[in-house]
Amino acid sequence: MAKENTKQYIYIVQSSQETWCCKIGKTNDLERRLKEYNTTTGKSKSNISEYLFACEVKNMAQVENDIKEKFSYLREDKKREIYLFTSDILKMYVEFIKSHPLFIEEIFIKKDEPIIKEKTVPRETPSLKARKLSPKDVMQKAQNIDNDEFYTQYEDVEKELSMYDKSIWKDKCVFCNCDDAVNEKDDTKTSAFALYFIRNFKELGLKKLICTHYGSKVDLFNAGSKGYAYFYILTKDKPKGEYKHYPHYDGSFDHPISIRILKEEADIVCTNPPFSRARDYWKLIIESGKQFLIISNLSNILNTAYIPYFKESKVWAGYDEIHWFLDPKKRLTRAPGCWYTNIPINDRPKYKHLKIIPLKDIPEKINKRTIKQYDDNGILLVNNCYIPKDYEKPFAVSNTPILSGLLEKGYKIVQEKRYTPYINGKEKFARVLVQKIEKKQI
Repeated sequence: MAKENTKQYIYIVQSSQETWCCKIGKTNDLERRLKEYNTTTGKSKSNISEYLFACEVKNMAQVENDIKEKFSYLREDKKREIYLFTSDILKMYVEFIKSHPLFIEEIFIKKDEPIIKEKTVPRETPSLKARKLSPKDVMQKAQNIDNDEFYTQYEDVEKELSMYDKSIWKDKCVFCNCDDAVNEKDDTKTSAFALYFIRNFKELGLKKLICTHYGSKVDLFNAGSKGYAYFYILTKDKPKGEYKHYPHYDGSFDHPISIRILKEEADIVCTNPPFSRARDYWKLIIESGKQFLIISNLSNILNTAYIPYFKESKVWAGYDEIHWFLDPKKRLTRAPGCWYTNIPINDRPKYKHLKIIPLKDIPEKINKRTIKQYDDNGILLVNNCYIPKDYEKPFAVSNTPILSGLLEKGYKIVQEKRYTPYINGKEKFARVLVQKIEKKQI
């Protein structure tokens, strides 16, 4: 705890040899802290650390903890204050800090481009090569998570699925068409979705469970030879599941056999489809007309390819977000995921995040962060989940209000592509154009 009258600061610092990341921390002395970074034992003299941003706050420990929680999926290591970095992600960090209730004033922000690595020198932390990552890998992870090999943890599946009334599962056939292995003798070799439905088959009153095993090059669950695909089928008439194999079947969701099962047998689809093929998957599942509970990228609502589905009420967010997955080596890895469904949500907890109030009561700024403004086209932009309840024209919001259930509160999407605002000619973060639904006169 800092002494009274001692100034407290939050800073973002970056070293010249590690431009893929930055460090976010707290200190009572910015000058001393930067000196410590640049005099670390064993550090190359050419590896210079510089501040990207610094500000004064009221309670630096609280702000630091809130940053850790908000951006947990972008932290490189839970024990170290290392965060993934791109120029866009830096803006996210800065905007969050400046909008924090404990923010006092900005001290410094770096205006020029981050330092570019010029030559190879010993590093403070493992190199990208040592961590089996390329610069492209880091950019994809930070900007547009696009990796097929993200596996869901059991607790995340259990937490979400337990939120729905058990009656939706009764006498239904559940199809996990982007799944992996099922091993009835070893839970550690069974995927989370299959394991949940096997364990709860009787309690949910399921009629049938069908899980595909994709014949990929990655054998996450040590399920057998690579490229080997099969179906695992469990029915209420047979207490022990059976495995079925088809010649030339690869286990993919768009294989003709998988599509036939989707159309002819499945009632509810529940799985974690590959992020990189999400567009194809969403199109197939939504056009099938089946109920579904799937995991996909948190930012899909800001992508023109998906906005029409939300606009037409063919999909909406589930109860939870997911920021931790397993990689092929069963190590925890961060990715911004969210549950999506077409199953009705009752008493959505995130409604409480929405601040639906008169336009005049929405503050212009909170702690120097702009909350309400108009862009160069005269479109109203609102932040921090503030929603004007008496504004009749279209206005632009981020993904958070949509995922919190705004479209269930008397508002609609009015444009089938993302909206990119400009302020004084400068491009800002993409948004969605929404509008209050006009009440019909009786």
